[in-house]
Amino acid sequence: MKIHLGTETVKGLNNAVVTTGTFDGVHIGHQKILERLRQAADEINGETVLITYWPHPRLVLNNANGLRLLSTFPEKATLLEDYGVDHLVKIPFTREFSELSGNDYIRIILHERVQTKRLIIGYDHQFGKNREGGFDDLVRFSEQFGYEVEEIPRQDIDEIGVSSTKIRKALDEGDVVTANQYLGRPYSLGGLVMKGNQLGRTLGYPTANISIKEPYKLVPADGIYAVKVCNKYEKRNGMLNIGNRPTVGGTTKTIEAHIFDFNEDIYGQEISVEFIDLIRKEIKFDNLDQLKEQLQKDEVQVRKVLNNSQ
Repeated sequence: MKIHLGTETVKGLNNAVVTTGTFDGVHIGHQKILERLRQAADEINGETVLITYWPHPRLVLNNANGLRLLSTFPEKATLLEDYGVDHLVKIPFTREFSELSGNDYIRIILHERVQTKRLIIGYDHQFGKNREGGFDDLVRFSEQFGYEVEEIPRQDIDEIGVSSTKIRKALDEGDVVTANQYLGRPYSLGGLVMKGNQLGRTLGYPTANISIKEPYKLVPADGIYAVKVCNKYEKRNGMLNIGNRPTVGGTTKTIEAHIFDFNEDIYGQEISVEFIDLIRKEIKFDNLDQLKEQLQKDEVQVRKVLNNSQ
């Protein structure tokens, strides 16, 4: 897959079959559009093109209301390549770009620059200034600009019953099982392993403290989770705590993963975790002995969940 930084670098595509949108999370609803995109390209010996916007438009237009995203741009790019996208066009979303009218978007972006031959969109697709453009506009200009437009039927998307908003809500509640069903894969987040206060080591549960560099990346609800920990080319079982560590008077949220049967120094390395299930919410214990006892119970439960998930 080739990534284009802006539409100005898109040149000489062969029968461009295009879709457009934010595609946050690349969930199963998005995957349905991507599947049709690939099929349509194969029908005319064309190339698939996905036009997306970064940062997320709501983060720029001040109506985000604390919006956190399901995927970073590198995560999204990796997923889109897996689903058969040949060209990913990353348009910098600015206030100036947001003023582009729907008609100019069709003429400049879709026709003049990308040279669209087929356009595949979801049933409620809107674009241009104040989201003024829609399916009827795309159809109206299709003959003039020489492209075909295809709308994924509403019932096909509604039948799935999924949206990025629903996934965010599930993760905010710690319901990673539902989120994973909507995503078609485990939700994941990654970051750099940093040194902490090493309290877990004294309890027999050394942890990798994960620092998430993207402030917009959604972190699930506080609690203890069964996870898969990915380090380089290995994937290991583990349990992860998200929370303020109230038993030891913690005041800042941390993300700490204990990797089962693992004793290597990974400080300074990038790792990612895949969420499988929530075991319990974070609670405060009277002392460290009670906390250690609970961690031992958690480990038994987590191992059982992970064995059953394979």
